[in-house]
Amino acid sequence: MAKRIPQGLFVTGTDTSVGKTQIAAALARLLAERKLIVRPRKPVESGCRREGGCLVPEDAKLLQAAARTDEPLELVCPYPMEPALSPERAAALSGKILTLDDVQAACLEGVAETDFLLVEGAGGFYSPLAPGALNADLAVALSLPVLLVAADRLGCIGHTLMAVEAINRRGLVLAGVVLNRLDPHGDPLMDNATDLSQWLGQPMIVTDRFDTGTAGPGWMMLCPALAALADRLAAFNSNLMS
Repeated sequence: MAKRIPQGLFVTGTDTSVGKTQIAAALARLLAERKLIVRPRKPVESGCRREGGCLVPEDAKLLQAAARTDEPLELVCPYPMEPALSPERAAALSGKILTLDDVQAACLEGVAETDFLLVEGAGGFYSPLAPGALNADLAVALSLPVLLVAADRLGCIGHTLMAVEAINRRGLVLAGVVLNRLDPHGDPLMDNATDLSQWLGQPMIVTDRFDTGTAGPGWMMLCPALAALADRLAAFNSNLMS
């Protein structure tokens, strides 16, 4: 009998460097505080630094700490890669062969049906993951709702609408769209949150702007904006398990 896919969330972005890991870390902590057993997974992480002959996936380490899990880092990120490129290209340059089945199985390893599986994809929704497979294909294989993260900057409206259309075309549930305000200042004339809400017919989850030099983990500053989403996810998970 095939293993049942657990309840969870697939975190993706409109592009790379939009703050997916920070958002996923904040959600991991919020869900753990709501008594869920959170199993974070960043199955493939490229751009890892080498330390003592080993590759260190910094994003996965952050997710591991935020989720307060005692799982080994090798479960959180089974495929660390050194080249700072797409997972498909990084694996090829590292002499490794990844398949979609491999990555899907790695995400489910050690995850019970009652756990909450929190998967962060690498790069954007359509970023290459393995030969013939995109992050979108992994989200479909896992059958998880998708949280889309976009950076609040010029051009994000078009990128967000295209990503949402791609998610819908794959038959996936859109759990929400996070407009991540990475720039602590921003253009006062720009109001991407209002514009996107009108186009999508739903409110955006908007993070507060904060100085990246603020003491403490930056992702903790994102928790208030994501609390309502965490409440919904925790309530749904509780109803599913009852």
